[in-house]
Amino acid sequence: MTGVGLALVDAAGIGGIVAATVGAARRLEDLQFELGEGPCVEASRSGRPVLCSDLTLDGGKRWPAFAPGAEAEGVAAAFTFPLRVGAISIGVLDLYRDIRGPLTGTEPQEAVAFADAAVAVLLHLQAQDREASDGRRCGGRPSTRGNAVGPGLLDLLDRRAVVHQAVGMISVQLGLPMDDALLRLRAHAWSRKRPITDVASAVVARKLRFDNSEDGTAVGSGGFGPDDEPGRTLP
Repeated sequence: MTGVGLALVDAAGIGGIVAATVGAARRLEDLQFELGEGPCVEASRSGRPVLCSDLTLDGGKRWPAFAPGAEAEGVAAAFTFPLRVGAISIGVLDLYRDIRGPLTGTEPQEAVAFADAAVAVLLHLQAQDREASDGRRCGGRPSTRGNAVGPGLLDLLDRRAVVHQAVGMISVQLGLPMDDALLRLRAHAWSRKRPITDVASAVVARKLRFDNSEDGTAVGSGGFGPDDEPGRTLP
């Protein structure tokens, strides 16, 4: 495999990136979150594995924005497995490969084993967060034993919460439904080649305001927008 990614899911889709191997996998995990499309998003919504053995041929029809990004990263195939505990979906596992073709030989069994291990990792992180929350409620210090594993689920959900908050603000600014406001946020992040969480943070901090101008945004009085370029000052 060229790379592996592990993401949380919620009712709205991808809830946050837990971990990804360095390089193409990390960039493609972020890309799916920013675009709202791709095998990870499809698996999180359907609850079924998404096995795409040729991203150029098949992926281009299903994910017209994601597939070219995968090709640019040298990824030719993607195999995504929903992670479940009973009837509850908690995440997805993405396996990326730089050659076309289906999983063969022992690869399907190995992929299922990876998925089982990923469920264990997510449950471990969830347990850490419960322990940290209990410690804060009791006036104690949060546990740091999980730092070697990766960020806790609460940190990831906090980053997702920034996006939700920004979408709510954009919805009010533009008079749009929440779904359309999310599309505007994603389009802005994609066109500026900036992480969606960076743009969302600028909106929440009132450094960036969406409008119906030609540029689509105005710079707030708190400072420059996420591109660090001068712009029109808000009244």
